[in-house]
Amino acid sequence: MTGQEEPSSFRLAYVPGVTPTKWVRIWNERLPDVPLTLVQVPADEAFELLRGGGADAGFVRLPVDRTDLSAIPLYAETTVVVVPKDHVVAAVEEVSAEDLAEEIVLHPLDDTLDWERPPGLPAIERPATTADAIELVAAGVGLLVVPQSLARLHHRKDLTYRPVSDTPESRVALSWPQAETTPDLVEEFIGIVRGRTVNSTRGRAATPPQPKAKAKRPEKGGRPAEKSSRSGSGGARGAKASKNVKRGSKPGKPRRRS
Repeated sequence: MTGQEEPSSFRLAYVPGVTPTKWVRIWNERLPDVPLTLVQVPADEAFELLRGGGADAGFVRLPVDRTDLSAIPLYAETTVVVVPKDHVVAAVEEVSAEDLAEEIVLHPLDDTLDWERPPGLPAIERPATTADAIELVAAGVGLLVVPQSLARLHHRKDLTYRPVSDTPESRVALSWPQAETTPDLVEEFIGIVRGRTVNSTRGRAATPPQPKAKAKRPEKGGRPAEKSSRSGSGGARGAKASKNVKRGSKPGKPRRRS
């Protein structure tokens, strides 16, 4: 941290559905001397992990309590409905929340969408997790509305998904504990996520600009010598031609008069 010895590693938390591969690769290229440790955490436990010091920063789902946590919103996900492949919904490209009004729609306890009222008919009991809800969809118990990344994470050959309009979107953010001074490594990772270049003035590893090399002045006599060598070639050809002329002008034997 600033003014102190930096930690030997950087701990990055991420919730299910988030793929931090790109940012981890850039980190390893820029800071090969500081290992990055990934910490996978359930969405509903991510904030307590950050508050308790279990990670330096983390990819979480909004909303974030800004009382003691900072956050940078990154992107919003498409909301989809997961259905069996032989379900009627699988025959269309997109559905609306109203189209699901007569369907049983599962609402797991770890749901990441901020509903005013979930679509469809409620199940008798709420599944504990999204993974449990996926199993129930495969068993034909009901449908599941989730962010697209979670549908991909829990992919099964017997299930598919379609976008759903008129539903909340899940938004992913980078979050870290608030402090008077942001730790250097957190600032470095923020720069990576925001797309700052390696030579940015912010961050830990900015490369100072290198002075441009001054062009060398030609030494005295250097250029003229080169020119003289060129002119010398021409002079040599001229001398050869002159020599040939002299050879050609050599008098022959006198003719006899008749």
